[in-house]
Amino acid sequence: MQFANLKFKALVFALVSMSTAGIARADQAARAVADTSTAVATNFITLCKQALSNGPESEAAMKSLMGDYFAKAFLALAVAWISYIVASAIGRYIGNLVANKVDLTLGKFLTKAVRNLLMIVVAMGVLSYFDVDVTGLAAVLAAVSFAIGMALQGTLGNFASGVMLLLFRPFKVDDYIVLPTTEGTVEEIDLFTTRLNTLDNRHVIVPNGEIFGSKLENYTRNKLRRVDVNVGAAYSADLDKTREALQRAVMSVADGVTSPPPQVYLDQLGASSVDWQLRLWCEPADYWTVREDLTAAAKQQLDLAKIGIPFPQLDIHVIEQAHAVRRVA
Repeated sequence: MQFANLKFKALVFALVSMSTAGIARADQAARAVADTSTAVATNFITLCKQALSNGPESEAAMKSLMGDYFAKAFLALAVAWISYIVASAIGRYIGNLVANKVDLTLGKFLTKAVRNLLMIVVAMGVLSYFDVDVTGLAAVLAAVSFAIGMALQGTLGNFASGVMLLLFRPFKVDDYIVLPTTEGTVEEIDLFTTRLNTLDNRHVIVPNGEIFGSKLENYTRNKLRRVDVNVGAAYSADLDKTREALQRAVMSVADGVTSPPPQVYLDQLGASSVDWQLRLWCEPADYWTVREDLTAAAKQQLDLAKIGIPFPQLDIHVIEQAHAVRRVA
């Protein structure tokens, strides 16, 4: 316990140190940018005054303005415009590729993310061209990213889980899934949450982190699903006649499929009945209908064959002690 407390204190100390270092570095970067901006603005104003003064230095000042400021500004705008077009095209290409192969939501997100990331790189390059220390800005971005990551730790975990769900696709829209705390039909899969509609028409929103890190059952992913119905028959009934009656019950269900073939399985000898299990395959959408029809058909066929379905019974033997005493006397 003491060791765990020491580890926790060390972690807190490391986080505080990193934050402090990031803030100090960010302050230095901000001061450097401010100093550079002030120097550039002062020099630009001085050159403008000299160029408009019609003095001996006006021609040289005008050339300096055209070469050092206007040409660089035009070049920077041209680079930014072309970079935006190229970054947008790259983002759309990657987004469309992911949208077609994986998921539309993830594709739209990557379109904007790739474009913005490329534009940040271009912006830092342009600032470096104007003699701005971009290493300080990188430190600022790192400190801000660290602070945001710590504040949104749970949200980022849900986002990462959402990306993994969209990549591996354990389920899709309209699938019926069962989670440890809820179950329902998938209505929508977002990057942070998944929306379900339950059988009693409740709308449930589940964080993706809870889904990806827990057991999940998908009832509709496979093309077929097996219906199992347990039936008990009387011990006095003939096994062959019981099997024939249950076979007729299985074959009478209209929505069942014949491949794989249905099966009447002798399960066990129960406490008060001979237990059978009827197994019939069907499409997932027909599961509950087939289950009800199969249960009803089993009851009807056993009744027609005059085979009883027993219920638990208990024989009680009562000893009348007083009557026995009088008899002895």
